[in-house]
Amino acid sequence: MDTPHGITRRPVSVRATCLIVAVCGALAACDSRRQDAAAVAVAPSPGPETVVAAAASRSGPKTLEDIEAAVPDEPLKSAYFGEIHVHTSYSLDAYIAGTRLTPDMAYRFARGESMTVNGQEHTLARPLDFVAVTDHAEYLGEMYSTQVEGAKGHHHPRLEELRNLAGIEEREAWFLKYVVGPARSGRGGHPPFHAGRETAVSGWQVAVQAAIDNYEPGVFSTLAGFEWSAAPDGGNMHRNVLFRDLDVPEVPFSALDSSDVEKLWDWMEEQEAAGRRLTAIPHNSNASKGLMFKLVDNSGKPIDAVYAERRSHFERVVELMQVKGSSEVHRRFWPADEFADFENADSIQAYSDRSLQKGNFVRAALVEGVNFDRLLGQNPFRLGFVGGSDSHNGTPADVAEDTYIGSHGGADDTVQRRREEDIAGWVLVRESNPGALTGVWASKNTRGDIWDALRNRETFATSGPRIKPRFFGGVGLEAKDPQALVRQGYAQGVPMGGELSGLKTPLTFTVHALKDPDGANLDRIQIIKSWIDVASNPQEKIVDVAWSDDREPDLFGILPPVGNTVDLDNASYTNTIGSAELMGSWIDYEFDPQLPAVYYARVLEIPTPRWSTYDAVNNKLPLLDDVPATVQERAWTSPIWYTP
Repeated sequence: MDTPHGITRRPVSVRATCLIVAVCGALAACDSRRQDAAAVAVAPSPGPETVVAAAASRSGPKTLEDIEAAVPDEPLKSAYFGEIHVHTSYSLDAYIAGTRLTPDMAYRFARGESMTVNGQEHTLARPLDFVAVTDHAEYLGEMYSTQVEGAKGHHHPRLEELRNLAGIEEREAWFLKYVVGPARSGRGGHPPFHAGRETAVSGWQVAVQAAIDNYEPGVFSTLAGFEWSAAPDGGNMHRNVLFRDLDVPEVPFSALDSSDVEKLWDWMEEQEAAGRRLTAIPHNSNASKGLMFKLVDNSGKPIDAVYAERRSHFERVVELMQVKGSSEVHRRFWPADEFADFENADSIQAYSDRSLQKGNFVRAALVEGVNFDRLLGQNPFRLGFVGGSDSHNGTPADVAEDTYIGSHGGADDTVQRRREEDIAGWVLVRESNPGALTGVWASKNTRGDIWDALRNRETFATSGPRIKPRFFGGVGLEAKDPQALVRQGYAQGVPMGGELSGLKTPLTFTVHALKDPDGANLDRIQIIKSWIDVASNPQEKIVDVAWSDDREPDLFGILPPVGNTVDLDNASYTNTIGSAELMGSWIDYEFDPQLPAVYYARVLEIPTPRWSTYDAVNNKLPLLDDVPATVQERAWTSPIWYTP
């Protein structure tokens, strides 16, 4: 594997190598047990001494590529859960909020290590499978100067002042005076305490080195990445940029270089020409002021096939949910969708002159993309789904409702702040949420395989629980059990993120979902279809495909609610309703082979307490009356597209 430019690569230690090999052996044994668990007694895995002896018997050093290759493949793929949107102390706004966890500490937190967060010891309940730390490219050098003793610019008077400020109010005032104010006045660019490009190079080295140090193929994958944080006219156009391996440029591309997304794509094109592999992920489109999925290019010209193909090449998935709300749908624009009122975060529109627009939401973009495909033969919005937290605490995927302690440092680090304050410039804290997870289906947990799953759109998002959904489309998919479904789906159809074309027979979609083993039962699985009819009008249909308990749809096809076991007095629920597993098929008998369409699945849990309810009960406070007391957590699969 290539060493990142400008970065001294630390070799994989003998201890780390042996640990990785041992884990790979355990994984292989686990796969073997899966094949015939009832009939075969599996021999114990070799101990560390055996592994060391086996490693020592090999000729030559064991490379990272060897270790990755030794991780066993799962032919039917496995679900891996991770975080691809998290900020550490190397993001200026996170540092201003009081965050002091570094990229290395963020990876260690993701693996289960306790960290001091918001003044208290905090641990992720379950380790993650993969993480990309995505600090803002903007001011990365300034943050290196701020935190690293001896760094160029470390003793600049403004940074000395910053390090000695007490409390978030003082730090936010400093931020407004020296960074935000000049930017808004049109002076923009780097602040006066910027010590030069070399500090950004060094800050990027810190991030990449942390990815190197914490990578264990088969156990925990790290992806080098950053956030490009453009916000023209206050509209969120941010992208997280992730690399497939550690052949990375000397410094990231920031919004200070250009706030034009097409310039970002130009830069990505240059990286590809240099042999690098990278992808950009749009996020938080609900705050984009109609810009994220606008129907013209950045020069104001209507989207053409070249633009559509280029965007689809560089942007393969979209963040469907994060702490600042869900970007799937909004109840105002989809009133017929009974589940469109989930984490709408209405107050996000009260900042930066934002306005609530249907075009901010991903479901609207999907049907617009289908229309472009019909008109141009290219779809600029062929986007799979991922989730993220956008945590500015340095805590990847700290998304559990019952242990939530905030996501933006001093902005929401106390119960009072979470009930009364806002995340400055974004949203009322009580309307925010702990964030979402990214799930991928991959043949093994290595950096390249995780990135490839993102690239191939074989991804799903969850609002926090580790629900495992599978979704296949094709003709005549009639499997009756989950394993047969997967085998048949890959052999005769396409998985989530795939494309079907040129078919004449009505499409069949098969879905399967397993509940989070530590979470709530499942209510139902739905398929959402969007298409453009013969009169060029957008259409939509939501179908309940599988559901729990003995419910039956009424005369109008509406399925009764699953019920609610939540006890609001003690913030608890029971799994006496719902199902641990759901599976079903749906044949689209309205399928027209001449009309493009897009389909995705949505899996809903039974109601559970919202984080704000846990906060209230745990602190003997009344429930908030302007946010829901319960939620139905969910998962969304990447779509499957049909093109004539």
